[in-house]
Amino acid sequence: MKILQINASPRREAGNSTKLANSVSERLVAAHPGSTVTLRDLGTTPVTVLDETALGALFTPAEQRSAEQAAVVAEYDALIAELQAHDAVVLGVPMYNFGVPVQLKAWIDAVARAGVTFRYTEKGPEGLVKGKTVYLALARGGLYRDQPHDSQTPYLKTVLGFLGLTDVRLIYAEGLNMGPEAAAKGFAQAEADLAAAIG
Repeated sequence: MKILQINASPRREAGNSTKLANSVSERLVAAHPGSTVTLRDLGTTPVTVLDETALGALFTPAEQRSAEQAAVVAEYDALIAELQAHDAVVLGVPMYNFGVPVQLKAWIDAVARAGVTFRYTEKGPEGLVKGKTVYLALARGGLYRDQPHDSQTPYLKTVLGFLGLTDVRLIYAEGLNMGPEAAAKGFAQAEADLAAAIG
């Protein structure tokens, strides 16, 4: 198994979502000996934001692109190829203001490309990145699981499904900023989720 681990926390190794993602990858490797893990740390190496320049590059024929435009497209192409080349994706995601960090949103914008990772048909959109399992390692300071104010999980499941990534398994560590007892309970719940998701 080829595992792509994407850490979205700006706190990098100090982030609870990073620690949780590390645990997911370790559990996967233990369950599938010989597996390899490719690490992409968005806090260390942020993705170029999809701004006017980047968007213009995508809509400019390759032979007409400036050096700056060609570099952006090459970066996005590499991220898409990396995603396509792996069997499983582990996403370490903290909750920031009820959403995902800007670093992860930039990655999503880079890999979501019409005609490559999704397409529109007469029946609606079709995801083209199929046959992979995604493990969402979600770290939150409060309690949001299965609550109406959890806007993060539905968004991630929707955008991943849009790309064809429909096998999404959720691992939650919550209540991490609510005191030592709540944090311990949150990490214990994450262990239970891990066991259910991987075994």
